[in-house]
Amino acid sequence: MFTKSNFRSFKTLLPGVKMRALAFEEQSIMCEFELKKGSELPLHSHPYEQTGYLISGKLNFRIDKDWVIAEPGDSWCIPVNVEHQVEVLEDAKVLETFTPIRPDYLPDENV
Repeated sequence: MFTKSNFRSFKTLLPGVKMRALAFEEQSIMCEFELKKGSELPLHSHPYEQTGYLISGKLNFRIDKDWVIAEPGDSWCIPVNVEHQVEVLEDAKVLETFTPIRPDYLPDENV
């Protein structure tokens, strides 16, 4: 699959948290996130491996019991079912890939 820039619109997941699917196939999905300063992704876990890259902004990121300040250029990989959460310290843009594919993140036209 090839996806042109701005082909899909963002959808709101939580207050201050928007996401859009970029490219996906049978095993993985790549998503772009826009996070507003002051928003939070609460402590959670899921059955998907999650690999991410911070394009811009600043995050206070917890993976399992470890907290780290994420800055542009930083990346992470969260194993399946490991708890994690994020506090958005500055407006941020993030790319993340989930494996296996997250059906809840597929664009509406592909659900």
